Amino acid sequence: MARIGRIGWSWDPIQEMERLERDWSDFFSGSGRPSAVKYPPVNVFTGEDDVVITSEIPGVNPEDVDLTVTGDVLTLKGTRRQQELGQGQAWHRRERGYGDFYRTIQLPYNVDSSKVEANYSKGILRISLPRAEADKARKISVKTA
Repeated sequence: MARIGRIGWSWDPIQEMERLERDWSDFFSGSGRPSAVKYPPVNVFTGEDDVVITSEIPGVNPEDVDLTVTGDVLTLKGTRRQQELGQGQAWHRRERGYGDFYRTIQLPYNVDSSKVEANYSKGILRISLPRAEADKARKISVKTA
């Protein structure tokens, strides 16, 4: 690594290229914008027979949420509506975002989309995705001759 100047600052062209690649990737994926943080946040946990996903979507009307499953991919999209102010009111601070959101989540195995269940309570969306029968491990018996 080359040292440049007397204050010990060094420049690494490989690090600079990696940083530039990250910045461009963030820019084109939308994650470079402060408002484009991965939303909604999700937790994913698995059992032998299912995958469960929980997501925080407070203030989102369940009718504004769209879930689709294709093979081993869940797509969660929806809209958080902008809060309207009353007559004579003005914003003092505004930190909660609004607008459309979109997440795709790679699942650890294929699921039976006909048995997927989604429940919404107190701002938490809980999605239960049963594992497809064809994707479950099967015990194979060994026959003797």
